[in-house]
Amino acid sequence: MSFVKIVSAREAANLLKTGMTVATEGFLGIQVADEIFLGIRERFLEEGLPRDLTLFHIASQGDFSNEKGLCRLAEEGLLKRVIGAHFNTMPKLRDMLSENKIEGFNLPQGVISHMMRDIAAHKPGTITHVGLKTFVDPRLEGAKVNQKARDSGYDPVELIHLGGKEYLWYKPVRPDACILRGSYADERGNISFEKEVATLSTVSVAQATRNSGGIVIVQVERIVGAGTLDPKLVKIPGIYVDYVVVARPENHRQTYAVDYDPAFTGHIRVPVSSIPPLKLDERKVIARRAAMELVPRAVVNLGVGMPEGVAIVATEEGIAHHMNLTVESGPVGGVPAGGGSFGAATNPEAILDQGYQFDFYDGGGIDVAFLGIGQCDAKGNINVSRFGTRSPGCGGFINITQNSKKVVFCGNFTAGGVQLEIGNGKLTIRKEGKVHKFIPAVEQITFSGEYAKEVAQPVVYITERAVFEMKPEGFALTEIAPGIDLQKDVLDQMDFQPIIAKELKRMDERIFREEKMGITLI
Repeated sequence: MSFVKIVSAREAANLLKTGMTVATEGFLGIQVADEIFLGIRERFLEEGLPRDLTLFHIASQGDFSNEKGLCRLAEEGLLKRVIGAHFNTMPKLRDMLSENKIEGFNLPQGVISHMMRDIAAHKPGTITHVGLKTFVDPRLEGAKVNQKARDSGYDPVELIHLGGKEYLWYKPVRPDACILRGSYADERGNISFEKEVATLSTVSVAQATRNSGGIVIVQVERIVGAGTLDPKLVKIPGIYVDYVVVARPENHRQTYAVDYDPAFTGHIRVPVSSIPPLKLDERKVIARRAAMELVPRAVVNLGVGMPEGVAIVATEEGIAHHMNLTVESGPVGGVPAGGGSFGAATNPEAILDQGYQFDFYDGGGIDVAFLGIGQCDAKGNINVSRFGTRSPGCGGFINITQNSKKVVFCGNFTAGGVQLEIGNGKLTIRKEGKVHKFIPAVEQITFSGEYAKEVAQPVVYITERAVFEMKPEGFALTEIAPGIDLQKDVLDQMDFQPIIAKELKRMDERIFREEKMGITLI
């Protein structure tokens, strides 16, 4: 007996009504229901329906083009409001927010993941410390991305007090429908995840939608016979599922980078070839100094971009075994993938549901987190979520940075054409960057230096020419690179005056030499 209906993507699109709240799940290019998104877009362009949808998503779903993922829904009139954690890989949707064409609300990724579970259980919302004193705090911006959101009258988060402490109350959003993805569906609608690189929060989204009286639509690769799926691999039981769409292969790749890699799912383990060392440039300098912050057997989260070099340096220095790498999408262990497969890991030791990963993160499970620097200000605040009218969003940045036992920010000191000479144990600035990254006040607070001071969290800010730390007395310069002039190359390139440590140190000269450093961890 079948509990579900097998429909085309266009038929699935016909199920959506004007004004609905639609929840989706995916992580950049992972587990994205592209076939169904394409069907919705085609119907809207032909019929002008549905209209005024509220899109409720966790991570960004796209590949930086305008042709995939949620960019397929980025049409004026189709969307009214977007509530999500990250928008940067969806430029068309991000631009609609920047141009004030739709309402935008940006919540932390882990919070939305936990919200889905709480919505499923009909709890009154999600109460957490995550986001306090950042832009999602209603005393600052209340998670509102643009003027249209500010004018809407909708307030997704409220400050409350429990037991004499401050918390944020994230109000529930009840989905009328959700669009999910798995590998196979059997005739009873059970959805397995054999080929998916992460389980994300799909079961929570399905439960939240089902228990809100909504429609659950799932995209799969194929239909198989009832009773043929391994029950341990079934993540969405058929009792949650209303409709199944069988996708064309081009709209159902494992990630946007690969059709299928069994090493991402644990079906095989591949030998990880020796990673070539980084060339000696500012990225390697920063990664080397950051690697010196590792501790034995550290549980680590690495952000994208500059922080990824930490793993490469650790491998070169023979201390990679001290790093237990995790990814917010769920993988634990192995080698995190980058690019179009970011969110996956080669040879993972475990793959957790995203909500459980963030439970661990929010409770302080990460020993050291390495994240990037967009802007930094005199209070030690970091901005990575808004620049001018462009809002890439916070993703998991707030959960990770606010709760790690130690957080290390990594980035260039200036931007915009800086030219450096590195070697023989020193650094020389040949041409200074046009853009100052250390400014009096960041455009948006994604990481709160004030909150870090209150909870006595160790915070280190590493650039190629200077290292700063959050001290009880404030934001302090503690190290400068050999060959650097303190006034000309550091202080004159900042738009505020930091505290200068009484014993200002020189960064280790080994960082600026071609040969290995010989890093040892205590």
